[in-house]
Amino acid sequence: MTYENITERQVLCFGDSNTYGYDPVRNGRYSPDERYPMVLQSLLGPGWAVAEEGLPGRTAVFDDPITEGMNGLRLINPILMSHAPLDTVTIMLGTNDCKARFACDSYQIAQGIVRLTKKALQTECWRDNAHPDVLVIVPPVITPEYDRLIFREEMGPGCHERCAGIAARLAPMLQGLPGVRFLDANTLPGAVCSPVDGMHMTKEAHRALAQGLYNLLTGSAPAAH
Repeated sequence: MTYENITERQVLCFGDSNTYGYDPVRNGRYSPDERYPMVLQSLLGPGWAVAEEGLPGRTAVFDDPITEGMNGLRLINPILMSHAPLDTVTIMLGTNDCKARFACDSYQIAQGIVRLTKKALQTECWRDNAHPDVLVIVPPVITPEYDRLIFREEMGPGCHERCAGIAARLAPMLQGLPGVRFLDANTLPGAVCSPVDGMHMTKEAHRALAQGLYNLLTGSAPAAH
């Protein structure tokens, strides 16, 4: 299939509640001009089209025994195909994989993200079968304070330790995968979680992430490998 009539560069942001734009202050959703995919769209301007695919609770590879439909691995193929043709896919997951009920450490969580990334690479969603471009983002780490805040019971104990180890485990696993780039959001100034719950990004963090993605997508700054 060819797409000569679609000239805008298509970017899809695949993630969980941070991509959805959950606002812990209002227990709702940030407005479109506050969520990082739409801030990115504004920064990129004409010639680009950014799509949001964020689902609160989404994991990279785990079926949630409490809430169905959370397994990103099971759903990424039809989601990517429904947005074809794509030029870039960003994947920012791992926070929900840290839940105590999945009983995984950071190494296993990173393995799941790699498996999901490989499936995205193999999906036939890329413009004119061009080379894939998957940008894997490590989300801002859960802060230790979460353990006494509003999602403590939902997440379970030990989440901040597991989350803090993902970047170091994941980066070397992705090395050498053609078509894959890597961004640790924790390296971006201001990309932090809200003190209200310790795991969802502030409005300032959404802007910081959008700026970091803009830099990578436009070549304003090199991606880590």
